[in-house]
Amino acid sequence: MSPVAEKDRAVVQLLLDAGTCPRCVLRFCSVGSQLLYRHPLQDLLKDLQEFLKSSQEKEGTVCLDVADPPCKRLRLEHKEEGADELNHNGAIPQLPSAGNAGNAGNAGNAGNPALSGNTALESSAGRVCNVCLGILQEFCEPDFVKKVCQKVNSADYQFTSFVFSVSLPPQLSVRERAAWLGVKQQMRNLGLPLAKDDIVQLKEAYKWIIHPQLAEELGVPADGKSLFEVSVVFAHPETDEECHFLATACPDCFKPAKNKQSVFTRMAVIKALERIKEEDFLKHFPCPPSSPKNLCDALEIQCNNGAVFVAGRYNKYSRNLPQTPWIIDGERKLESSVEELISEHLMAEFKADSFNFSSSGREDVDVRTLGNGRPFAMELVNPRRIRFSAEEMKRLQQAINDSSDKIQVRDLQLVTREAIGRMKEGEEEKTKTYSALIWTDKAIQREDIAFLDDIKELRLEQKTPLRVLHRRPLAVRCRLIHSMRSEYIDQHHFRLHLRTQAGTYIKEFVHGDFGRTKPNIGSLLNRTADILELDVESVDVDWPPTLAD
Repeated sequence: MSPVAEKDRAVVQLLLDAGTCPRCVLRFCSVGSQLLYRHPLQDLLKDLQEFLKSSQEKEGTVCLDVADPPCKRLRLEHKEEGADELNHNGAIPQLPSAGNAGNAGNAGNAGNPALSGNTALESSAGRVCNVCLGILQEFCEPDFVKKVCQKVNSADYQFTSFVFSVSLPPQLSVRERAAWLGVKQQMRNLGLPLAKDDIVQLKEAYKWIIHPQLAEELGVPADGKSLFEVSVVFAHPETDEECHFLATACPDCFKPAKNKQSVFTRMAVIKALERIKEEDFLKHFPCPPSSPKNLCDALEIQCNNGAVFVAGRYNKYSRNLPQTPWIIDGERKLESSVEELISEHLMAEFKADSFNFSSSGREDVDVRTLGNGRPFAMELVNPRRIRFSAEEMKRLQQAINDSSDKIQVRDLQLVTREAIGRMKEGEEEKTKTYSALIWTDKAIQREDIAFLDDIKELRLEQKTPLRVLHRRPLAVRCRLIHSMRSEYIDQHHFRLHLRTQAGTYIKEFVHGDFGRTKPNIGSLLNRTADILELDVESVDVDWPPTLAD
């Protein structure tokens, strides 16, 4: 049974004559059977041969009823130079130059129509496809699949399924358009419509063919929702300049971008192809396109695992340790940070490429974080290892805690990306509890500070502190001190316990920041006050879940 419909025989003849591979012929004939694309190329070619032969026999003639049989010279060249060579040594024959092939594609309007048929079919088996540039030829073969799988296995990832992605050269879109216009004209001559959407997309057909092979070789299923991605990047240097005429026709589509080496990206080319008029396209590009000499290059075979998220709480016991690396003008000020002490172990165990650290607020370098600690989360980018048992996470937590006396970690656990959002939800509505050691210039007695205990819901107006003005915009922020409790020490010192709205600048509330925070402890006590030590006693965020010891 023929893989294509009788109405498509003129299209089959046109494309095979032009040097199109059997699988691309199926695509342009709107064949949607995945199994058919997986058949060997030679078998598909033989089926198409039989289909054309039977059509010719039905009509009692050697030639199809096509007004202008295309590409005679191209077929003759390939028959003479390529077909016999392929039969004798199994190699892909050397093809005529792209320029000659292009001329041949446009010159096939004269001569003996009896040259159509098997000549074209035989020679097309050994040519690089003029549409897919070999993607649906050599790169569907078991040897290439094995090469991809070897790369995956050597990268040593943990995964239970995979998603396959492919990056195609932008000029493929130009060639697809050229082939479609050629086919559309042929169908129009026969009084049949053909829409672009009727054509099976190259990427889709490629995945139909390669997915089962990869799944069998890797031993896991293909899954569109998998976090493990195997990708192949193709390039075809020989035809790189085929997009360039579009920049003249549609200059607005091609604008330089900092992170792009070329303006001729796939999306820019597709955008230009949507804008250019058919008649303008036909002036610049042969339809159908000519055959290239060389196959595509598989530039890169890459693997990437979706990010893994680890959450927990940390305590900071040092007054000489920043939360994140402290680097000013490229110079490191302190040797380590909370972020680095934790990430060092997580990066090593998860074998990740990089990480992103976030937390529920942050403390200054000279502030300790006590109590149950501060919630934090770490995104581990492209981890090789992704599965950890609860017991393994406990051991990892212990390793972090044993490595330094400056921090401790608790409730270390794997979480989802969505769960990270809970740490930041309603940030300013959350409360935090602090303990501040305060000095006053004038002597105080217990009764001088007792009234602080009775103050509730004290509203502050805080201008952005001078010390953070270099990294925060100038603004006036309203904050609440929910409650205070004083603890007398001596005539010049007392400790103040505060429960505040998150985001309150405690140091500035004590010393006033030259009047930028109103009211402040100094103004309330009617004397100069300063802060000597500050501790975070609790961050009232019920996340991540507390784990049993």
